[in-house]
Amino acid sequence: MLKRFVLWDYPRASWQYDVMVGIIVAFIFLTPRAWFRDQPRIPKASSIFLLRKENGQSKYWVPAGLVVGVSDSQIAAAITPSLQTLGDRHLTVIKVERVLDSEDEPLGYTVFTRP
Repeated sequence: MLKRFVLWDYPRASWQYDVMVGIIVAFIFLTPRAWFRDQPRIPKASSIFLLRKENGQSKYWVPAGLVVGVSDSQIAAAITPSLQTLGDRHLTVIKVERVLDSEDEPLGYTVFTRP
């Protein structure tokens, strides 16, 4: 019976087939997220890129769309939580440089951090 279960040898619509499908579905929905180290997704965090890491400092690219409506003095504080969830939870933002396009509109920010 174990050989037939492993090789999925039961015909469709048989009670054995239904039991195997039920076990698979139960595994998918009842397995704790921590078993697979799955983390909740951070909105728009996939658009943040690590550009360079050297001498203990990191350089990130953050698009301007992540900090819409934030004043220039508060940009570092607004970006820090997103960067901390991507990597080191104890990192601090050292410097933020605005990158402008040809019409002086912000394209994004180069963010320098340290642990």
